[in-house]
Order: sequence, then C-alpha cells, then structure tokens
Amino acid sequence: MSPIRHAIAHLAPGYFAAVMGTGIVSVGLHDVGVEVLSLVLMWIAVVLYIVLWALYIWRAVGFRQQVVADLRDPEIAFAFFTVVAATDVLGVRLAKEGMIAVATPLFLLGAALWFVFGYLLPWQVLMTRDGKPILARANGTWFIWAVASQSLAIGMTQLRPYVDALAAPWVGMLAVLAWSVGVILYAAMAMLVLLRVVHFGVTPQQFDPAYWVAMGALAIAVVAGAGIVEMDRSPMVDAVRPLIAATVVIFWVFCVWLIPLLVGAGVWRHAVHRVPLRYVATLWSMVFPIGMFAAASISLGTADELPAAGSVGQIALVVAVAVWAVVFIAMLYRVFAVVRDSIRARGSAQRSLV
Repeated sequence: MSPIRHAIAHLAPGYFAAVMGTGIVSVGLHDVGVEVLSLVLMWIAVVLYIVLWALYIWRAVGFRQQVVADLRDPEIAFAFFTVVAATDVLGVRLAKEGMIAVATPLFLLGAALWFVFGYLLPWQVLMTRDGKPILARANGTWFIWAVASQSLAIGMTQLRPYVDALAAPWVGMLAVLAWSVGVILYAAMAMLVLLRVVHFGVTPQQFDPAYWVAMGALAIAVVAGAGIVEMDRSPMVDAVRPLIAATVVIFWVFCVWLIPLLVGAGVWRHAVHRVPLRYVATLWSMVFPIGMFAAASISLGTADELPAAGSVGQIALVVAVAVWAVVFIAMLYRVFAVVRDSIRARGSAQRSLV
C-alpha cells in the first residue's frame, strides 16, 4: 500500500476539527476587527472542508472496513461529530461575511447530520460489545457530541434573522433544543469521563489533546446561549431566556477554572513523563477550545458588558492564533512528508521494474 493510501485508510475520524479550529479563530478575529487575517483563515477553512469531504468519501468507498471499525470504537467514534460542528462553524463564519445563501445549506446539512449522528452513532457505540468495558474507554472525544449540539444552536441563531415569520418559531425552538441537549450531554459525558478517571485512571499517553474539548464544549455553550438570549421574540426563546442568561456566565467561569488544570495536565504529560510532543490529528481538538474560549470571552465582553471577560478574550485570541499557526504548519509538514514518501515509493517501484 502506498503512503497516501495508507494515510487515507488510517485518516483520523476527528480531522474535521481542523475546520472547527480554523473557523472559530477566524470568527474571533472578525469579532475584534482583524478582517484581513480573518478572511485568510476563513478561506483556509473552506478549502479544508472541501478537501476533507473528498478524503472521507474516498475512505468510505475504498476502506469501508476501517470506517465501520472506527464507528464501533468507543475511543474514537464520537470524533465523527466533528463533521457536524465543522459544518456549523463554517456556516457561522460565512454568515458573518454576509454569505447567507451559502451558510443556510450548511446549517441545514449540519442539522440533518446532527439528528442522524445523534441517534445512530451513540447507539452503535454503546450497544456494541467487544469484551472490553465501555467506561474504561471514555475520553475527551466524547464531549464532541455536546459541541455538535451547541454548534447547531449557534447556527440557528445566525439563521434566525433571515427566515420569515412562519419559520422563525421553529428556528428558535431548534436553537433552544440543541442548546439544552448540548448542556445535558455535557453533564452526562463529564460524569462518564470522570468515572473512567476514578475507576481506571488515565496514563500520560492516554491524556491526549482531545481532553481540551471538555473546556471547549462549555465555551461553545456560552456563545450559543448568548446568541439565544439576543434572538428575536418567539415562544420557546422567551420561555428560557432568563435561565440561559443566568447560566452562560457560570459556564464561562468554569472554563476559566479548567484552563490551568488542562495546562498542568499537559506539563505532567510532556515535561514530567516525557511523552514526545509531535503532530497528531487530536491537536486540532486543542486549537478549537482555545479559539472557542476566546470567542466566548469576547462575546461576554460585548453582549453582557463584562470588560474583564473581553480583555481575557483578546489575550486568549492571540494564544489561539499562535497555536493554530503551529498546528497548521505541522499538519502541512505531515502532508508534505506523506506525498514525498509516496513519490519516493513510486520511483523505487518503477526502478525495480526496469
């Protein structure tokens, strides 16, 4: 098997997190007025989205057994929800640029994928038994289920101004539904992951960057909740507006508390236990939470008039841009290495035939 085919066969299910991370950093830059860099990242996100769909379709057609195995593997299956979140995050960024005609189909696709994945994928994972305890395999990727729900809620808040009076109540209801489900899923996933840590422990090798999603899932709930609070009147939105307004600040404060814990865990993993720091696809699951925290902080700073949160958000955005750049360059180097090795392998095969 050529290096390219091998890379496709083993393509990580959560690679759409690259679109999520790039898209949310672009949103943050747009919100603070850094338009040129924001547009560059937006178009990078568009290219990544298209390329990843092509690669995943290639993998589904050419390596069906590997895809099915991933869908049944509790350690990585929930990473497929990055497809939902990436679709919505990209739609949000395009909507902010005024491209609502492109963003709307993305929001509709995200909603359809959320419903399909939300019912079929967890059933497939949790009802499959291979002799290994499910709880021992819970990890940070499980929080992506909650992230996907919150991303749909944000998409609906962006879509609401562009729908007519007949559709508006349904858009509001779907936004509240997705936000509420996302919050409950976060609580459930947090309990399962905590039970895994308590009962089975986590080794330094197992504590990968995907655990940062525990913070990112709350940060996106802040942005989604703030968007719902600012939505126009509708029966469902009016019923929950006070509750959501009271919870988003609490969620943001808990995000702040989680960050030192996650940074410390990274030090424990790489500095204390000497786990090599090299490029892996799950690094994008760290880029997105940092960018999402920045966006959430900036949102609180403006919408809720919390200048301290806005200042924290601007600092976090600088960090997010730096982390994004490092991970993006590392990804490009990895792609270059795979293509280079494939060309060399093909050259060697041709010389052997001569």
